[in-house]
Amino acid sequence: MAGEMSFARVLIANRGEIARRIQRGCRKLGLESVAVFSDADREAPFVAEADHAVCIGGAAPADSYLNVEAILDAARATGSGAVHPGYGFLSENSGFAAAVEAAGLVFIGPSAAAIARMGSKIEAKAAAEDAGVPVLPGYRGEDQSDARLLEEARMLGTPFLVKASAGGGGRGMRLVSDLSGASEAIASARAEAQGAFGDPAVFLERYAPRARHVEVQVFGDSHGNVLHLGDRDCSLQRNHQKLIEEAPAADLPEALRDEMRAASVRLAQAIGYRSAGTVEYLYDSERCEYYFLEMNTRLQVEHPVTEAITGIDLVEWQLRIARGETLTLAQSDVQFNGHAIEVRIAAENPAENFRPETGKITLWAPPAGMRLDSGVAAGSIVSHHYDSMLAKLITHAPDRAGAIRQAIAAIDAFVVGGVGLNLSYQRALLNHPDFHAFQHHTSGLAELFPDGWAEPTPKAEDAGLAAMALHLHLTPAGASPWDSLGSWRLTAPAGLPGAAFYWSASEEDPIRVTQAGAGLTAKLPDGQNITTETVTLTGDRLSGRIDGVPFSRIAHVVRAPGHWRVHLQTPAGMTATDLRTLEDQHLQRATGGSGGADMLSAPMPGAVAEVRVALGDRVEAGDTLVVLEAMKLLQSLPAPVAGVVTEIYCAPGDTVAGHAPLIKLDPEENT
Repeated sequence: MAGEMSFARVLIANRGEIARRIQRGCRKLGLESVAVFSDADREAPFVAEADHAVCIGGAAPADSYLNVEAILDAARATGSGAVHPGYGFLSENSGFAAAVEAAGLVFIGPSAAAIARMGSKIEAKAAAEDAGVPVLPGYRGEDQSDARLLEEARMLGTPFLVKASAGGGGRGMRLVSDLSGASEAIASARAEAQGAFGDPAVFLERYAPRARHVEVQVFGDSHGNVLHLGDRDCSLQRNHQKLIEEAPAADLPEALRDEMRAASVRLAQAIGYRSAGTVEYLYDSERCEYYFLEMNTRLQVEHPVTEAITGIDLVEWQLRIARGETLTLAQSDVQFNGHAIEVRIAAENPAENFRPETGKITLWAPPAGMRLDSGVAAGSIVSHHYDSMLAKLITHAPDRAGAIRQAIAAIDAFVVGGVGLNLSYQRALLNHPDFHAFQHHTSGLAELFPDGWAEPTPKAEDAGLAAMALHLHLTPAGASPWDSLGSWRLTAPAGLPGAAFYWSASEEDPIRVTQAGAGLTAKLPDGQNITTETVTLTGDRLSGRIDGVPFSRIAHVVRAPGHWRVHLQTPAGMTATDLRTLEDQHLQRATGGSGGADMLSAPMPGAVAEVRVALGDRVEAGDTLVVLEAMKLLQSLPAPVAGVVTEIYCAPGDTVAGHAPLIKLDPEENT
């Protein structure tokens, strides 16, 4: 592919925010973009913004974004000359890259051979060793017998990791801290690797318990030129999934940084690499050593932080290199300015074991003045079929402290309604002293939050203002409470001041809201009174005065199943307060809550992966009854009470809606 390749139309074999990002790159070079989409994404922003769009199948990824033939058919039908895979899905599938080129199209990425070689963790580490790149001690041999692996494990010593050769994202990986558990760990890793990747091969490597994750961005063209675009730190991770990324990697010895960058270029040159790629390392700060981890043969999710500090458009250069152009940049031309932070914004509830959040986004109001790579907008449907990441917030400042401050300020001004996000959790990470002091590492979340993490509890004033916002939402200015009864029941015509009652999920007693002139008073369950002299709700902003001091906060009210949710801006960031009206309260009592205490219901839409009980089984409260898959995550759903299974409403493979009944129990006290 050393010659010039001409194409005017690019098919983007991906979805969401990365599809929109590639569309921007195409527009910059005057290229047309083609979106392929599933039935679930028909109304998505990336579809509307493309020059051309083709539906390629059903919502399930196997029917659409992983359907190679459907993608190639769409490319032919639209006259596309090239295919950009984005990241995820087929981006590191060497068979897909080969199929694209066999169809006479340009694959915007490295060669199929390079993808295949780096896709095998065993081959990748061998290539790194050949290029003089340090690798972790371990065993990567072809002999996969139990006897050989166990012997190598004894020689390596604990702790060590068993890892799938074709793995990624933490799948097919097991930590062994005691040799007595080695045999079981190897068998388990093999089985998971076979199921996830179709390849049971594993390897062993020493475990560095407090290592940081540092990576180097490389770029190569088809003419043998390779350079690096600096490094990034991606050490804040949960289950090997990155949460926050930054560039450059902070608190890294400069000599080691230079060595790591040079090693990355050597490796890319050795395998004849072209396009964007990332060489990933574990950095052991205690030993001041680094070790090759893997090479990602695609554009990374975190590429915007590199763009921020270099001013270089990575997608533009991917497209230009795919056309056969020569890198016009020399290594000395790459300058690094300031510090950048990227926060991954995901539809999940970290306080409930990162439970996926699905539904319709009723409000999407990101902060102005900074980069946001987003795949959604107001009105978008967040489906259980795809990854929970919706957007990426990127800040850039002269130094790390400034970039962190900007990110926190942006989170505090970010408002979304209808679907819960992980912003409060990300805010807590950014504020954590260990993150500021570079004490974080890839397995360090348990150390950051040893007692677990809980959603910030609204303070008394915040709870009162949330109730007022809901009250004003339900009784617009100038409306009589008799026109829309809502929670009003005792009013001035009866000789009593008008009062409304709202129940929070955590309190049995209600918040009592009364009106006096232009102000409201919220009496909280603990007896505290929050009094406003004036208060109005205009659009999504609650404004007024408390003790003569004016306030103005974002307040967005949205209806949720069985209750109202108030998104309120507070000094500690955005909070979400769930409140029930009198009608909601009566309905909940009448139905025994969401389906009753004897009913297990789906907390979100998803696909049933397992049903672990049969009719007549006796279960204890907390036993897993059903495993639900949503947004690529498995959620174990526990029995709400002890009892006997009397009804099963689902089977493996079923797709269920949120709040759908799954299992009915005869509670223990009735048996």
